[in-house]
Amino acid sequence: MSSTKARILEVAAELVANSPDGDVSTRAVCDAAGVGAPALYRHFGDKEGLLSAVVDHGYEKYLTTKRSRRPGTDPIQDLRDGWDTHTDFALRNPNLYRLMNSPAMRTPPAAALESHRILTADLRRAAEQGKLRLAPELAAQMIMSANVGVSLMLVSRPTTFTDATLSRRIRDAVHAVVFTPEAMGPETTSADDQETGAEDEEARAEEALPATATHLAALLRRTPRPDFTPGESALLGEWLDRLSNTTPE
Repeated sequence: MSSTKARILEVAAELVANSPDGDVSTRAVCDAAGVGAPALYRHFGDKEGLLSAVVDHGYEKYLTTKRSRRPGTDPIQDLRDGWDTHTDFALRNPNLYRLMNSPAMRTPPAAALESHRILTADLRRAAEQGKLRLAPELAAQMIMSANVGVSLMLVSRPTTFTDATLSRRIRDAVHAVVFTPEAMGPETTSADDQETGAEDEEARAEEALPATATHLAALLRRTPRPDFTPGESALLGEWLDRLSNTTPE
């Protein structure tokens, strides 16, 4: 990266962080960086290109911790920690976080796409261990939607959303839907549930079907069976994904 481009990016990031509403003008950036408008447009194309670069630049620090993290033996704990890290980043960088998730950003920042891939990879590990109720891709969409939603509320309406435990409560509620009861721990199953479970074995088996399909699909994708042709493997994967995402009635 050229020194001029780096200077413009650093100045823009600082102005965004210190702006009352997170917005900056290209003129203000040029003035603070000591460059003319042609230099800014040559390096970033337009204002949206500049802001997208600011988001990637700032979020790079967050992703560095995720890239360097060595997966633990328990993907569920890794996913809990990942949720908390995401929320903490939003609270420490409110303007940057709002900008990253702004509808005005027509092109998703590369950092957001990479974050989603890391989340999906952790969920695939959970599926391989039989701890996931849903296909990893759907589970990733549910978790990311909820995590971004609560984080945006916390940074956009801090006087309304004042409960310090809110993010954790929503995290646990979403995880209870996404992960199997065994993965969540014995405290998630009440005594009443255990008593009625014995009376309705068929309903329990029906509820366990998506998790079983998810587990099998993950294992087959990790270690393809030589017994199947590529077409058969693809068809089996499609059927298992369909079962994974079926909601018991």
